[in-house]
Amino acid sequence: MNRRQFVAASLASATALQVHPASASSNHIGAAGRFKLAYAPHFGMFRASAGEDLIDQLKFMADQGFTALEDNPMKGRPIQEQERIASELERLKMRMGVFVAHGDFKRPTFASGDKAMADQVLKDIADSIEVAKRVNATWMTVVPGAFDPRLEPGYQTANVVELLRRCVELCEPAGVVMVLEPLNPWRDHPGLFLTKAPQAYEICRAVNSPSCKILFDIYHQQITEGNLIPNIERCWNEIGYFQTGDNPGRKEPTTGEINYKTIFKFLYSKGYDGIIGMEHGNSRPGVEGEQAVINAYLECDSF
Repeated sequence: MNRRQFVAASLASATALQVHPASASSNHIGAAGRFKLAYAPHFGMFRASAGEDLIDQLKFMADQGFTALEDNPMKGRPIQEQERIASELERLKMRMGVFVAHGDFKRPTFASGDKAMADQVLKDIADSIEVAKRVNATWMTVVPGAFDPRLEPGYQTANVVELLRRCVELCEPAGVVMVLEPLNPWRDHPGLFLTKAPQAYEICRAVNSPSCKILFDIYHQQITEGNLIPNIERCWNEIGYFQTGDNPGRKEPTTGEINYKTIFKFLYSKGYDGIIGMEHGNSRPGVEGEQAVINAYLECDSF
């Protein structure tokens, strides 16, 4: 077995070991088995129901049957708070989803080939690996910066692949997976380098590492190109993580045009046992709106 095969097997084993539903723990009873898939809310989504304390919010999530957490700003939290969250996740038998490792929305950090920018990216990845270890995270989001209008797209793609190959040299030994997120250019993020699923697939195939996969955000990809299930099918071997949000509005499923029940059923039929991050807002305020989010996932998960 060569090094790449060994790392791939190690990552697969680590991921498999982390797959478990929320279960009963001391002074806490979770709603184990309520969902077929591992949906991950974020802090603040259930603030009206659970209060401001992050640990209380985690307990509320587990009580509703959610088995994972997603927290984009985890890297910026104080170390003590990271450790507190990680400890409670372990106690509740919940998994940690993505946090943002690198996401520059203005500079061509990957595409330009600029050495200073590349050095900063590598530092961001190294620092993020330490956070991932601290909070028991496997996946971390990477947005490979802006498009460079001064370079042909082919040169930019080559620069992105080269820098990602340097990044995976850091990630592979740590068992951490960068997930590259294509973002829509029409509504939310104009001017970025990575916008489409096939583009992300091409890059991940070129990098050829178990530590470089796709974050398939269903909301963004509906806006950019649609054709969701066929694109998921074609990208399947390079997808490491999913995120949700309906369109228009980027609120919970059932509030827009995306048929999430069909998509979730498809993911379940494929044997997907990874995390689905709930990266969206609530369509209604307060406790009533938070219950509407829970009900939407129960509805779309009932297949």
